Amino acid sequence: MKTRPYLLLFAVLGLLVSCTSPSDEIQSADAKESLGVDAVDSGRLPVFEFAEEEFDFGLIEEGEVVIHDFKFTNTGDVPLVISAAQGSCGCTVPDYPRPPIAPGAEGVINVSFDSNKRGGKQEKTVTLTANTVPNVHVLKITANVNPKK
Repeated sequence: MKTRPYLLLFAVLGLLVSCTSPSDEIQSADAKESLGVDAVDSGRLPVFEFAEEEFDFGLIEEGEVVIHDFKFTNTGDVPLVISAAQGSCGCTVPDYPRPPIAPGAEGVINVSFDSNKRGGKQEKTVTLTANTVPNVHVLKITANVNPKK
């Protein structure tokens, strides 16, 4: 009779450490759907080509909101789809194009930085997720914030 709790424990542990989960299968299906299976099978991919990937605002005053546009071109063979853009903190807010960017077309990632309650050297990033390889691309902004007195 004492072996039954152990059998139940092993069964539960077996379920917890299984190799795949339903969320893995959904994410995989979403990735294939956003790019298009034909594009993946043929090796054709969209490609980000940025004019610049880092920008320094220089010296700014605390409380200023500064904005920079990161311009890019899709130099790939299929439409580029940006599925997400995330700032490294709440003070860094990206705005990105939602419709697909056609091959050869240009787009802009607009990044605003709010220096309120931030003094000194600031380094922030914006992480883009797209149907490119690799699927994550990081943009960087810096500023030297002169604190209020």
